[in-house]
Amino acid sequence: MASVAADYLPILLFLGVALGLSMAFVVLPMIVSVFTGAARPYPDKLAEYECGFPAFEDSRAQFDVRFYLVAILFIIFDIEAAFLFPWAVSVFDIGWAAWFAMMIFLVELALGFAYAWKKGALEWE
Repeated sequence: MASVAADYLPILLFLGVALGLSMAFVVLPMIVSVFTGAARPYPDKLAEYECGFPAFEDSRAQFDVRFYLVAILFIIFDIEAAFLFPWAVSVFDIGWAAWFAMMIFLVELALGFAYAWKKGALEWE
């Protein structure tokens, strides 16, 4: 029975260290903020600092859907680039099947881009 408990000792030690570190990263900043005054805001501390003027709308106002479409298109083409570079490095090693698969992928991407362009997702007013 003692050997079974000894087998679990590294796991318990790991959990203890993880719990201690996570508590330190959560509780310690809270304690430091109380002593440094970060928990006591005043009007100058809450003033606008990014754009220099007060917000003119509610922060929960809806964005135009085109903003999200452009963001999604950016992510899609960013992922495409992430797939294309490793493929380009190893295309001669992996054969014709990989070349055809990437061409199909690029055609699908081009069709999606043409569709978004035709629907006006890239038009900004």
